[in-house]
Amino acid sequence: MALKLEDKKLLVKEVNAVAVESISAVAAEYRGLSVADMSELRVEARNSGVYLRVVKNTLARLAIKGTDFECIEESLKGPIMLAFTKDDPGAAARVVKKFSKEHEELKAVSLVLDGKLLPATDISKLAELPTQDQARAMLLGILTSPATQLLRLLNEPASMLSRTMSARGNG
Repeated sequence: MALKLEDKKLLVKEVNAVAVESISAVAAEYRGLSVADMSELRVEARNSGVYLRVVKNTLARLAIKGTDFECIEESLKGPIMLAFTKDDPGAAARVVKKFSKEHEELKAVSLVLDGKLLPATDISKLAELPTQDQARAMLLGILTSPATQLLRLLNEPASMLSRTMSARGNG
């Protein structure tokens, strides 16, 4: 079913609005995926906070014009879907990478992170970026580590005395 001009304008406006607010994107070729596979992929994307959209290439070019994702224009050939993320830069890459393990038909074509075009081979690097929660946990661990070590150091003389007293009482 062909889209009417008004529908096309709305679609371009919607994708553009998402692109303006996003920090990363993945363009992937989906040729060969069944409707059921695409539905499953959409559910995974939605659950991961990823905006996933199949868009005709001419409409996609119009939608990304004036955004950080203009550099992806060269790779818009064939049946392409775009996956954008607003908060977690690796979320779209994780969704595409995980799904492509089970479905070889899905192939990442290009990636964009902060306006820089990356080759599709870097999808693993982008997918391995920690989530925001993981990054916060790592930072918290780094910040609390010195305090934990200091407490352990201060507690050690009392622990040694307790172990010595216990050993003397059993001997």
